[in-house]
Amino acid sequence: MRGKWSLVVFAMAIMAFAVAGCGGGEEKKAEEAPAKKLVLGVAGAHSGDLASYGLPTVNAAKLVAAEINAKGGVLGMQVEVQAQDDQCKPEMATNAATKLVSDGVKIVLGHICSGATKAALEIYKDAKVVCMSPSATNPPLTQSGDYPNFFRTIASDDAQALLEVDFAKKLGLKNVAVIHDKGDYGKGFAEFCKQFAEADPDMSVVLFEGVTPGAVDYSAVVQKIKNSGADGVIFGGYHPEASKIVTGMRKKGLEIPFLSDDGVKDDTFIKVAGEYAEGVYATGPRDISSNELYSVAEAAHKKEFGSDPGAFFYQAYAAAQALLNAVEKAGSTDYDKVVEALRTQYVVTPLGKIKFDKRGDAEGVGFSVYQVKNGQYVELAN
Repeated sequence: MRGKWSLVVFAMAIMAFAVAGCGGGEEKKAEEAPAKKLVLGVAGAHSGDLASYGLPTVNAAKLVAAEINAKGGVLGMQVEVQAQDDQCKPEMATNAATKLVSDGVKIVLGHICSGATKAALEIYKDAKVVCMSPSATNPPLTQSGDYPNFFRTIASDDAQALLEVDFAKKLGLKNVAVIHDKGDYGKGFAEFCKQFAEADPDMSVVLFEGVTPGAVDYSAVVQKIKNSGADGVIFGGYHPEASKIVTGMRKKGLEIPFLSDDGVKDDTFIKVAGEYAEGVYATGPRDISSNELYSVAEAAHKKEFGSDPGAFFYQAYAAAQALLNAVEKAGSTDYDKVVEALRTQYVVTPLGKIKFDKRGDAEGVGFSVYQVKNGQYVELAN
């Protein structure tokens, strides 16, 4: 009998241990359950010639996510940044968009370049993904009404081109050569400049010419500019082509003013063009350095990455804030509710207190004219 009781006690002990073991496992499993997360897709040029435009956007997203996560996240979810590189190439942009959509991402910060943005937007629209660019300025992206899922924290190129032509007139230019890179962004901007210049009775466009991005030599177009008798050049496109054209002009002794857009208002242009960058004019987002949150974001970047923020950093910072704030205010990532929140709910950003109009443009943002002086861009006028 004693032996039987001993076996019973032993068996009960084993069962109790097993039960306790299972219970501990459940507790451990519960402890290790992954926290809910909200993925913020970040798409743009993260490598290649235009990476200086895209990488600041990734940094901005990381900083905003870290700040919000430290406060408990969005609706109890921790924000996770998922970057996708498109090198500002439309074919890569569609791949990046497809990857983000297949991963179930509902909000995307990007893309950077207008052509890449346009290529990706149909994919996002079909998947009901909200997309916000800090830098895609091509007007039809919002003005066409084709992309109700698209928003941006930068003004559009028609406003930028009007400012550019008005400034050219203030410089006394009468016969301008308008050059572009044949892309959605560069050519679109150039066409607006041509339109505004030709509408002015005191100005004329003596040359309208496209160049091929990535070409080694632009001496042919430089010669055309010289032959046209232009007293100034307006260029629509990005810094790699602008730096080569202005360098070719100066080496040929063509000292007429060179004006361009926010695709050229980047320190990389100054580094590449070197001494030939001096005196170049470019439009870019209005100086917002007096905004208190500008200093906060700038300090956060220097602390985390050990460097000054790059191009469109503050526009990207504001876009990340706006997207995450919209999800918070919407109470979910439901597409219709997030879109409604973006259009109705203000968010405080380094750009100011913003919301978005029915087209998707941030209200109250604008451009200024800058000039390279002593190796850096200096704001001249609004």
